[in-house]
Amino acid sequence: MWKMPGGDGGRRRRRIHFSKLYTFSCFRSSFGDEHSQIGKKGYSRVVYCNEPDNALQLNYGSNYVSTTKYTAWNFIPKSLFEQFRRVANLYFLVVACVSFSPLAPYSAVSVLAPLVVVIGATMVKEAVEDWRRRQQDVEANNRKIQVYDNRSSTFSETRWKKLRVGDLVKDGICYVETMNLDGETNLKLKHALDVTASLCDENSFQNFKAVIKSEDPNEDLYSFVGTLCYNGLELPLSLQQILLRDSKLRNTDYIYGWSKIERKMDKIVYILFSTLVLISFIGSIFFGAETKKDIHHNRYTRWYLRPDSTTVFYDPKRATLAAFLHFLTGLMLYGYLIPISLYVSIEVVKVLQSIFINQDQDMYYEETDRPAHARTSNLNEELGQVDTILSDKTGTLTCNSMEFVKCSIAGIAYGRGMTEVEIALAKRKGTDLPEQSGQVVDSGKPIKGFNFRDERIMNGNWVNQPHSDIIQKFFRVLAICHTAIPDVNDKTGEIYYEAESPDEAAFVIAARELGFEFFERTQTSISLHELDFKSGEKVDRTYKLLQVLEFSSARKRMSVIIRNAENQLLVLSKGADSVMFERLSEKDRLFEDETKEHIKKYAEAGLRTLVVTYRELSEEEYSQWEEEFQKAKTSLSEDRDVLVDAVADKIERNLILLGATAVEDKLQKGVPECIDKLANARINIWVLTGDKMETAINIGYACSLLRQEMNQIVITLDTPEINALEKHGDKEAVAKASTGSVENQISEGIVQIDSVKESSVTFGLIIDGKSLTYALNKNMEKSFLTLATKCASVICCRSSPKQKALVTRLVKLGGCKTTLAIGDGANDVGMLQEADIGVGISGVEGMQAVMSSDFAIAQFQFLERLLLVHGHWCYRRIAMMICYFFYKNIAFGFTLFWFEAYASFSGQAAYNDWYMSFYNVFFTSLPVIALGVFDQDVSARLCLKHPMLYQEGVQNTLFSWPRILGWMCNGVIGSVIIFFLTANFSIPQAFRKDGQVVDFEVLGATMYTCVVWAVNCQMALSINYFTWIQHFFIWGSIALWYTFLVIFGSLSPTYSTTAYRVLVEACAPSPFYWLVTLLAVISTLLPYFSYRAFQTRFRPMYHDLIQTGRTPDAEADENSGELPSRVKDKICHLNARLKHRES
Repeated sequence: MWKMPGGDGGRRRRRIHFSKLYTFSCFRSSFGDEHSQIGKKGYSRVVYCNEPDNALQLNYGSNYVSTTKYTAWNFIPKSLFEQFRRVANLYFLVVACVSFSPLAPYSAVSVLAPLVVVIGATMVKEAVEDWRRRQQDVEANNRKIQVYDNRSSTFSETRWKKLRVGDLVKDGICYVETMNLDGETNLKLKHALDVTASLCDENSFQNFKAVIKSEDPNEDLYSFVGTLCYNGLELPLSLQQILLRDSKLRNTDYIYGWSKIERKMDKIVYILFSTLVLISFIGSIFFGAETKKDIHHNRYTRWYLRPDSTTVFYDPKRATLAAFLHFLTGLMLYGYLIPISLYVSIEVVKVLQSIFINQDQDMYYEETDRPAHARTSNLNEELGQVDTILSDKTGTLTCNSMEFVKCSIAGIAYGRGMTEVEIALAKRKGTDLPEQSGQVVDSGKPIKGFNFRDERIMNGNWVNQPHSDIIQKFFRVLAICHTAIPDVNDKTGEIYYEAESPDEAAFVIAARELGFEFFERTQTSISLHELDFKSGEKVDRTYKLLQVLEFSSARKRMSVIIRNAENQLLVLSKGADSVMFERLSEKDRLFEDETKEHIKKYAEAGLRTLVVTYRELSEEEYSQWEEEFQKAKTSLSEDRDVLVDAVADKIERNLILLGATAVEDKLQKGVPECIDKLANARINIWVLTGDKMETAINIGYACSLLRQEMNQIVITLDTPEINALEKHGDKEAVAKASTGSVENQISEGIVQIDSVKESSVTFGLIIDGKSLTYALNKNMEKSFLTLATKCASVICCRSSPKQKALVTRLVKLGGCKTTLAIGDGANDVGMLQEADIGVGISGVEGMQAVMSSDFAIAQFQFLERLLLVHGHWCYRRIAMMICYFFYKNIAFGFTLFWFEAYASFSGQAAYNDWYMSFYNVFFTSLPVIALGVFDQDVSARLCLKHPMLYQEGVQNTLFSWPRILGWMCNGVIGSVIIFFLTANFSIPQAFRKDGQVVDFEVLGATMYTCVVWAVNCQMALSINYFTWIQHFFIWGSIALWYTFLVIFGSLSPTYSTTAYRVLVEACAPSPFYWLVTLLAVISTLLPYFSYRAFQTRFRPMYHDLIQTGRTPDAEADENSGELPSRVKDKICHLNARLKHRES
């Protein structure tokens, strides 16, 4: 790329003389004999650069990218395979196939039609989603790119999909944004090797030939091992020399997570299958017995059935065979017990629920223009069943907008003012807040990242301090030891910084504000405007940048090796105190005790700290180390990263302490209130943070995670005994003592909680990273989990990303309850993927956590509404929807069984074929979808006002087996009432004025009318929150039945068969038809209505109490913040149940 991209408002990135960067397109190879180890890290892959003939011989794959799930050729077979993996769909496919045989009790077309509608609708959905993916692929593959042509010695334009391995392309500049790859918005440093930096124009590439040996293509975006063979040299290639094409990984679209409700739903389907087999078996036994009786002493009992002239399906002489064939017929006849439209209806409902979540204005964050986003719709109801939340701290509870507020230099603390945590700490201790007015220096307009106030070192006053030379070195380290980019505004001349982390930006800004302005960097140098403490004037100084040892979560530090203008070689290093103090020189440990004391105070104030050090190198020492470092970097072994870290560790020794930094990461707005509300909902909250224990505890108090009345259980290995063993270096003794110590502390904690079990005392558990390592051992993890689950809040300090994931897995598998993990950064991805539900915060650390999550929100405070409102609603809607689905199908299916029993199990269906086909698809499906999308037991305001309501989902009250079986029994009772009332009232007497009695067609139409009315009115009784859409769907479904009966009945008897003019000529003119319908529907609804009336009055559920509490007196209670007395009693009962379950 020939020029740097410009920015808005005249901002431009400072020109960096790293050369016009060219990269080699290296893509996935085909599998060949020489690639027997492909995929294993360390296998050397060969790429010939700028040699098209050699590249063709290697037969590598093309650059064409496809992220679609289907192709034009495999869409139909593959999509059908996906659909018929579901047991219910497979069953109906088998039934449809068998319906072409004489065994079928109805026509094949009437069975195929609903199956085609359901499967077709799902396939259309899949096709639309895949088409969108294809459109994105076409756009990516047809992007234009400049590729070097050896014949013309120029760059010519081509498309991405036509690139070949080894082609030389113009692709970018030194700093790139990888948002399309990993979601990170921070810029990454990319630069060419020194030997290729001189290749600046097209002619210089004419004779360029090189060979790259590298690891095989893999999915790891954050490591690369390779060597460039050029001009007889072997040069190491790392992540800084590779530019990845902006691949769009979409494997998430092919993974289907199943919620706990859906897993139980599958069990219910199996129960219905078992019921289907059972009633078919019962029917076949009775049919076989009755058939066998039809020949008795060579006489025909039911002579009118002509048993002397019949088929194998009814042959008294072969009654056993006839019974078996009847069993097969029954499996098809009673198949309407299985809801064919259940799965597709749930998919539609969940998609619509997700749209409502996405469009919720109360979860929209205007400052960053980010709404909530449901990245998957499969787990909506799980949001209403969360038992434990595991949260990151930085960027999740806090803003991740770092401000430099304090520092310790040469044992002296600098920085005035108080942080939010300090203020909360002072209030907790009941101490007065100190006056700051006379000590604070006004610095003019606010500066992002800098909230430091101290007249002693601001405005150049640091030159008058006793240790001005150390202060100079301190801020010089902050100005040089980083990977930030200067960004100059052409109009104002102001310098902004793009950094890999907010901390790093805050350090560079602090150095600038205190006289050390970083203004330019090249591949090999960094330049500063410095305040010289001797002359007091600004001078420009350039430092030669020799090596950058980057920060990682394992290293917990960053270092640079530079050469200054005085030709001194220096190591400048900053990092966590847990790794830096042990690297200090034994001789140069001045100010160590004072610095540690300041760090402790900063941690108590909720600040993030780093230790700042340096050391001077000799030429000989650096030369030896550089040779070893280059050897490690060029290694193609699997453990190259380990070798590089080990060599880097050697140079980061014998450091000289300069001081420590303290930056503040303020709590996000609404975090304390949100955590308090979630705690009141009896959701357990765990915070997994890398902060020190003191910082984590005080942040816990500031955000209401820990409360004043809460007893603390602290598990730590920071004891004199363990520290003494660590100094002796006996690792086995340390491990043994640590294991015993952690085990004892866990046991003591359990005993402490059990001793006050009957009281209302709550506990908070705090455990440090070292202790957590031992607590997660196989022989101790169960007892640790037992202790943790007995506590209301848990804080895991000094946790690594791996420990976060392990803790999340332990809670998920050990507790068998729904877990939710929430985080904002790449180090939270493992935790999000381990949890049942992952929620990503779209914060300043980029979007990688969001891309690995199921739901995305912009602020932690929105989690309250996501769970307590949308989670509760979605859980209730899905649970009610599934229960109702099974109810209506059982109510319909068992009328077929009762009719069969009435008709001697003849195999004759009670209804017209098309009545049965359209039952699930048209006459009862839309109201249940409306229930799943719109129903609310209480309003959003009341959901938030009464967080204990959320426990209905945690305890799975609305989808427990008693409730499911209750709905199924309601369906059976409804079928009994409808059939026997209709049959007994209709059959014995005249139905019409002319004296005609009810025939088969009229009885079927009457029963079906009663079923349609009953199940739709049952829906009306079950709904708590009516909208015009629900009214339209419920009464419209009933009206649609009558419309269908009129239109379908007007067709020729060849098509309409038993429905021919049955409503117009037979049913509608008869008052008896309407009377029976009214009586049957009222009688069917009466059991449920009576049960709900009794339950609401004498054994109310939590939402019943809130609903019935909406009286004038209760309103007064609400306005005063008090719950109705019955709600309080119910909550006390709930608390007792929870304690019993936990014990």
